[in-house]
Amino acid sequence: MHILIRPVRPDNEPFLWKMLYYAAHMQEDGETSSDAAKNNPGLQKYVQEWGRETDIGVLALSPHDQRPLGAAWIRLLIEEKKTSHLIPDGTPELAIAVLPDVLGQGIGTQLLKHLLEAASKVYPAVMLSVRKSNPARYLYERMGFEIVDTALNRVGSESFVMLMQFY
Repeated sequence: MHILIRPVRPDNEPFLWKMLYYAAHMQEDGETSSDAAKNNPGLQKYVQEWGRETDIGVLALSPHDQRPLGAAWIRLLIEEKKTSHLIPDGTPELAIAVLPDVLGQGIGTQLLKHLLEAASKVYPAVMLSVRKSNPARYLYERMGFEIVDTALNRVGSESFVMLMQFY
């Protein structure tokens, strides 16, 4: 699918909350709105006060009406906010999601390519966490991420911690 890609701006924070809801698979947990992500203390760290100097993100937009279709973003998390203590400080964590009605059309791949290109100019590596059962893991592996750890996620199941190092 042909899409437009542009950087995430601070005024896109409401859409990031919506994408975080999908990225965290909150609908599978019975939640019905992005307010669940916004009110979850374990997830707030990914979006709250978007627009910090170290934040990088991209939006996918429909070329027809500029409707946001998905987002990929990274944020530098430190100390107790990091998903894995095996990941060195200075490595941002990635979040990505696409609206359910446009899944499977290559939008996530395009978002990831643009985000990783921007991130590689600023950071030595990027990490992410993905549930073991999430098929997106294979996209991350194709893009060059490697599994470096496992972590217990917010719903009590295991997630892979994956790292991409830029060389």
